[in-house]
Amino acid sequence: MKSKIIETSISLFGQRGFKETSIQDIVDQLGLTKGTFYYYFKNKEEVLVQIHERFIDDLLEQQNHIMESTLTEKEKMHELVTMMIRNIRTSVNSAMIFFREMRHLNEEKLSYVRKKRDLFQKNIEKLVQNGIDREEFRKDLRADMISYFILGMANWSYFWYEPGGEVSEGQLADIYTALLLQGLEKKG
Repeated sequence: MKSKIIETSISLFGQRGFKETSIQDIVDQLGLTKGTFYYYFKNKEEVLVQIHERFIDDLLEQQNHIMESTLTEKEKMHELVTMMIRNIRTSVNSAMIFFREMRHLNEEKLSYVRKKRDLFQKNIEKLVQNGIDREEFRKDLRADMISYFILGMANWSYFWYEPGGEVSEGQLADIYTALLLQGLEKKG
């Protein structure tokens, strides 16, 4: 039941927003009582925290798998961008909640989620720096700024990209990666 409450909350928070969704909306959707909700969660924010944790933990796990692979840094970059675009289809509501509703977390929980979000960014920075160190990427660029560029490019896609549309997620990942790697490419 706990996972059903979380999944329903993801759907409702994604459609309406965290503030605009009440506990009553969640239980009505599931045909439950508020008592059932409170058996599993203290409040709506606790559900929001778990949504944030599940989303970032899943991204970190996928990222870790890519980072630990034996691929070149260029190949890892392509895999990472592909994974981020694929998550639009598989986790669009969770992603929207993650980016849009973080402001509703209390300071302690926000700090915890930020640390994980920062780890995700630092791993991208490390990937770029490894590419620079291995001479796959240009040496005149800052790895930290490139990591923010990658995050901005991929994360903004959650707001406009339609996975079932004219451009497949593979095509979009290829376009993004081509532009990114051409900019990072070490010149003769």
